[in-house]
Amino acid sequence: MDLPRFAGWWGHNETTRFRMGPDFQPMPGSEGWQLSNPPVLSLAALRASMDIFEEAGMDRLRARSQQLTGALEALLDECASERFTVITPREPHRRGAQLSIRIRENGRDALDRLAAEGIVCDWREPDILRVAPVPLYNTLEDVERFVERFRALLGRTF
Repeated sequence: MDLPRFAGWWGHNETTRFRMGPDFQPMPGSEGWQLSNPPVLSLAALRASMDIFEEAGMDRLRARSQQLTGALEALLDECASERFTVITPREPHRRGAQLSIRIRENGRDALDRLAAEGIVCDWREPDILRVAPVPLYNTLEDVERFVERFRALLGRTF
């Protein structure tokens, strides 16, 4: 039966969700009817974090985010290579708290090697490594460590 539905992130097939394709592919069964809101009980655990964000202040967090992504961008520019390109807008006001890096070859292998060293990044098919220094707890030293490890990977075959 083909029923009309609202297509939501949580209902999209988990195996293809991060490919960000143009078509909604529902998960089989009732899970395919989920929308884009996380379950209420999962959200209850996040309530305590609201106090932390209020204390830190969103203006200060945004400024710190721009500082961290700006440092990340500058350090990546210093090790510019034909093997990767930063595709996130250069203007700080046009980006969020992450940089997207297109890796021309073996990007998933680079992601796996970074993860093995305790560096958590995100992957988007087909060739995008997303690096998100979190302003609430990452430091400039964390950014430098990432670039140092990324630069070392560039010197090797991924």
